[in-house]
Amino acid sequence: MNFATLDLNLLRVLDALFREGSTVKAGARLGLSQSAVSGALSRLRHALDDPLFVRHSNRLVATDYAETLRDGLRDELERIEILLSPPGTFDPATATGAFKIAASDFMAELLMPPLGDLLNKTAPSLRAQLIDLVPHDYINSLERYGADLALIPDTELPDWANREPLFRSPFSVIARAGHPGIGATDGDTMPMETFCALPHVLFSPEGKLSAMGDDALARVGRARHVAMTMPVFSGVCRVVSESDLIALIPDQLARKVAAGFGLQVFRPPMLIAPALIVGVWHKRADRTPMAAWMRQRVFDLLKPLDQA
Repeated sequence: MNFATLDLNLLRVLDALFREGSTVKAGARLGLSQSAVSGALSRLRHALDDPLFVRHSNRLVATDYAETLRDGLRDELERIEILLSPPGTFDPATATGAFKIAASDFMAELLMPPLGDLLNKTAPSLRAQLIDLVPHDYINSLERYGADLALIPDTELPDWANREPLFRSPFSVIARAGHPGIGATDGDTMPMETFCALPHVLFSPEGKLSAMGDDALARVGRARHVAMTMPVFSGVCRVVSESDLIALIPDQLARKVAAGFGLQVFRPPMLIAPALIVGVWHKRADRTPMAAWMRQRVFDLLKPLDQA
């Protein structure tokens, strides 16, 4: 390869292909047509003498050689962005780009509506994308899914990641209004016998049959019957609203959706430590202007949810 004749714009295309795994999505990220991205990929293959990507189902998968370029390329592009964007020059009103947030659909209710309104008013050409977390390995969402920020329960982090504590979320029990098996009044503590006797629907993207609530029950010598698992909170709330199943979900979410789904909200009968939700991102993006601005907007919207 002759570096002196290489079009450096091709490296932005390569980075977008790594992030998106699709010529269509990479084009959308860069504001290019699919044919332009395909043409750039062809020139990259010729310049680097490697296929770079092979098609697997509907996704492009990087070759072994391309994988050796992924992290270093992203680091270098972000260093160039920092180099060319002195502090104070970032202007959200004219900035363009995309910011991927990996989180559960909890954030579809609590974060994305106010974030959408904020961006529409202050940064109309920036795009926020809410994507799934990598199952069983939430931190890996930053690498495998190309997320710019992961919103997850607090956990031990690798040395390449930074974190920002955002809010603590206690848990509430939800049941459909008029549930015949519940004698407690909305807002009261649900009796332990009722909580353990009724079937539960559990939020679990991985299909696990136990969670923090089960650990809390075990500490007082009790157990519940999990009759169903759902990979999204919206599904949990829908099932509860149309059946006699109950569920244990974050309190902020329960209060937000109760009226829309026709739910009653109760305090759980056992002590459950609130979950601390944190924002996690790669250290290499600490000073990337657009990413830093977007992270702070997300943090500003989520920290008022704290119920410490």
